[in-house]
Amino acid sequence: MKIIITGGAGFIGSTILEEVIKNGWSPVVIDNLSTGSIKHIPDGVSFYNMDVCSPDIERVFSKEKPDVVIHEAAQVSVGYSQKYPLLDSRINVQGTINLMQLCVKYHVAKFIYASSAAVYGTSNRIPLEENTELHPISFYGLSKYTAEQYIRMFSESYGLNYTILRYANVYGMRQNLSKESGVISIFVDRLVKGEPITVFGDGQQTRDFVFVRDVARANVQAVLHGDLDTFNISSMHRITINQLIALLQKLSGRTSEISYQSARAGDIKDSALDNGKARRILQWDPMTEMESGLIETISYYKNLAGIPLMNMRE
Repeated sequence: MKIIITGGAGFIGSTILEEVIKNGWSPVVIDNLSTGSIKHIPDGVSFYNMDVCSPDIERVFSKEKPDVVIHEAAQVSVGYSQKYPLLDSRINVQGTINLMQLCVKYHVAKFIYASSAAVYGTSNRIPLEENTELHPISFYGLSKYTAEQYIRMFSESYGLNYTILRYANVYGMRQNLSKESGVISIFVDRLVKGEPITVFGDGQQTRDFVFVRDVARANVQAVLHGDLDTFNISSMHRITINQLIALLQKLSGRTSEISYQSARAGDIKDSALDNGKARRILQWDPMTEMESGLIETISYYKNLAGIPLMNMRE
């Protein structure tokens, strides 16, 4: 089976790439390397340095003739979307449409889309199920919601098979430190370097963090299951930002000054997703306990910073 992974040199995409290879499938990576790294692509994997909005991507489809497309390439910053909604829409909506048109033209068997908990917005129903009414409160959430609607319309109009995966807050190795969505990686990087940690809001906001390898496994399961459906991909483990920082300090054996600043526009107060449907239909489970995932993440960033791992507090 040949699988195109857009954003396959990035944080989540490169981890999906590893899982695709483990399953014996043939991957093809499309990435413009705006946040990804060529170092994450193993030798022998077909790679195209392209933007998902580019018409040149048709050359990839024509040459590679993929069976499945896993679409991870995206603009993922809430703050960026609030400042530049047109560019956010271009990448997240128009880029998705560009790919789906090619999927239809080249008879791709399935389109797997990386959506986000941001489509839900603010809700009193925690944890959120997939049938919860959607009220995105950021342009990022709106662009992800709009792309979902285009996917469903493409399916109705052209018979395109799809699976939509709504990610909770993903964390782990290779996360881009310049994006505010990677809060755990940013905090860990600050801790291992002894730099101050900035918290937007009072730190009592809750998040549902899911390890990147579990997210990658969910995409593999979506290749095999979950046709024409939408799934939450989460750990269902809620934690406040203050609790997270305390846990990171305990596991890393390091402390940093904490600076509390005003909450940002578009940020959600509380977020947790119900993953029961994914467990049942995708036959997927988040296998990584949070402490284990955090220890692996801390080890990764300590290694990058050249800090001996023996300083880890077990």
